[in-house]
Parts: sequence; structure tokens; C-alpha cells
Amino acid sequence: MGLFSFIKEAGEKLFGAKEVEQAAASNAPNVAELNKQAGDAIKTYIEKQNLGLSGLDVAFDGASGAVTLGGTAPSQEAAEKAGLAAGNVAAVSSVNNNLQYPAGTASQYHDVVSGDTLSAIAKKYYGDANKYNTIFEANKPMLSDPNKIYPGQKLRIPAL
Repeated sequence: MGLFSFIKEAGEKLFGAKEVEQAAASNAPNVAELNKQAGDAIKTYIEKQNLGLSGLDVAFDGASGAVTLGGTAPSQEAAEKAGLAAGNVAAVSSVNNNLQYPAGTASQYHDVVSGDTLSAIAKKYYGDANKYNTIFEANKPMLSDPNKIYPGQKLRIPAL
């Protein structure tokens, strides 16, 4: 699927990001263990999304903030959602999504900025603000409420 960039300071706080970054910067002996713990936390978060992934492998590098995903997804949509779930975690700056999936139609992505609403985003991509629910559904279960998006979040914009 490729490499996607994210805003490192935005997203779910799943682990001690500062601790991982400091250990990586100082070459502390426990860097590998901290990276593994962070990767495990991200993996658990992705698995909670119930996307039907199999053989999910998540590697995290605290020095660069990079996550690498491996395994198999049942669809392109599930693979895209897994990448977004990993990227919308605090301390993650990029996701190399290597999940395998059957061929499908590619989605677009939108980086949320201050003042954005799902209606405004729907108007931009679809020409119809009332199609906000399409974007909301495409980003479930990462989004639990259409009114709760935040700057720095990356959203999947599916083709109609």
C-alpha cells in the first residue's frame, strides 16, 4: 500500500512516547524492548478495530516514529483502516503499510485541520455536505462520533 505520513503529536496516546523517544535518542539498552512494547500497544489498538486482519505484525521504531504493518487484510478498506488506526496514534510519524489484500478501488485521504467538520470535508470531496456520513462510516470504528474529529487526524475518503 505504501508509506503514509502523519502528525506525530496528534492521536491516541497508547504508550509512553516520550520515554521511547528519549531511550532511542540516548541509545539506551532497553530501546528494543520499549519499541516492542509500543508496537504491541499499536497492534492491540488495531485489533480492537475488528477489521478481520490475519497474521498482523506491527513494528515500531521510536527514533523515527515509523510503524511497519505486515499481514493480510480481507479488503483494501480494512487495510486502509488499519493504516489509519496505526498512524492516528501519538508518536507515530509514518506508517509503511505492507498488508496484503485483494485488489480494490483506492481511497483518498484528508488531513484534518482546525475548523474542519465532516460536512465541510464531504462538500470538498463529494460536492455535497450531506454525504458526511459516508466519511464517518468509512472511518469507523476509529471515529465514534461524527462531531469528534481533531486537527492532525488523517481520514479515509472513499470513492463513491
